Amino acid sequence: MPAPVKGSITVNGQSIAVTNPDKLLWPEQGITKRIYLEKLAALSPYLLRYCRKRLLTVIRYPHGVGGMSFYQKNAPDPLPSFVHTYTHDKITYIVLEGLPELLWLGNLAALEFHPSLHYIGSELPCEWMIDLDPSREVEPRIMEAASIVGRVLSSLGLTSVPKTSGATGVQIIVPVNRGVTFQGLRTIGHFVGRFVTEKHPDLFTLERLKKERGDKIYFDYLQHFGGKTLAAPYTPRARPLATVSTPLTWQEVEKDVAPADFHLLNIEERLRSIGDLIEKVPPQPVEELILRLK
Repeated sequence: MPAPVKGSITVNGQSIAVTNPDKLLWPEQGITKRIYLEKLAALSPYLLRYCRKRLLTVIRYPHGVGGMSFYQKNAPDPLPSFVHTYTHDKITYIVLEGLPELLWLGNLAALEFHPSLHYIGSELPCEWMIDLDPSREVEPRIMEAASIVGRVLSSLGLTSVPKTSGATGVQIIVPVNRGVTFQGLRTIGHFVGRFVTEKHPDLFTLERLKKERGDKIYFDYLQHFGGKTLAAPYTPRARPLATVSTPLTWQEVEKDVAPADFHLLNIEERLRSIGDLIEKVPPQPVEELILRLK
């Protein structure tokens, strides 16, 4: 058996060990660890924006997509000197602040990045995120559902940004001002969710139990709690096609784009062309609507 290949790269003055750079992480796409680290570096200005100062959970696939995997909340031991941690509810989380930490995690075959919905040391949400969760593995109506929710939010005076989860679902993000609470977002989320389920009962459901949903799309407004996580914008996903959770324009949603259209092999070109769609939207007056509902 040949000896494992090892090396290192230096980023921002930090030396990061790289093991088995030719290991296939996404076999169907031919993406090796070496290619993955290159793609992570390209994604870092965007991905880090939604991971910094948050509690980070990663999903690691030591043998690549299709192999065994595990969620990692607690930081492994030992840690490089440049990796910092934060303890919350007896869990010692990695604090993902820069490219060295990101590439270090990439070398550990962390293929997905799921940050908390709040910043470290805060009990307030960073944004409002509606999760549209299909009950079927292939859901041809997911963009139709997203479009309906987007139009409802627009009718309420809110600008929002849809994004693919990178798997089967879609999340809709509304930037918020500091001071909005998780409870407030659950209140307005329930209002919007009840409205779309009453208007489109064959498409949406508020039923949490998957076995009771049939083929309907779950409008998840209950995800907003401290410590909960969702796939970060621009995180890769451990799916065969190496999809990336990608913000969309509403025009793309209307054209019924597929989540599989956005992946590690084409995301750089997209970002060079249109940049970060979420960053372009200012905080929305969600608190005014919450007050009206109260």
